[in-house]
Amino acid sequence: MLFWFIATAVLTIHFVFRDPRFDHRPLIVGALLPDVLDAPFGGARYLHSLTVAVGLMAVVMAATVGRPRLRKLLLGVPIGVLLHLVFDGVWNNTDVFWWPFTGGFDGARLPVAERGWWNVPLEAIGIGLTVWAHRMFGLADPERRRRFLREGALVAE
Repeated sequence: MLFWFIATAVLTIHFVFRDPRFDHRPLIVGALLPDVLDAPFGGARYLHSLTVAVGLMAVVMAATVGRPRLRKLLLGVPIGVLLHLVFDGVWNNTDVFWWPFTGGFDGARLPVAERGWWNVPLEAIGIGLTVWAHRMFGLADPERRRRFLREGALVAE
């Protein structure tokens, strides 16, 4: 699933922060990262754990002390990972979500694999949200598209 995670993360951040200078590019990377990194290991692993997502946030905060620009840029990644957990419904598997406190990854499948055919309507919703966001952010305009690619900025019209 691609559009579901990208659209839900971007729109959530837009409606929560309303910051026209927020760089959405690291957010998108973070929203896709758990499935990209855990899938080669055969299922839900570390990046589907709340502990690791919060730890990633702590590492970014500690590593960027005194560097606000870098912090603002890198914070998008753990925020995207956390939003992935929300929109993936990872809390349904307590052992994975609360790892290492409640268990392990013994045979845990990726939530996207467990959902099966439910991914089709979710991805369709994601495509619809992406089309809506494209219009809302005026990305048909070449200058707005360039600004997004260059700075990650999305400003609603």
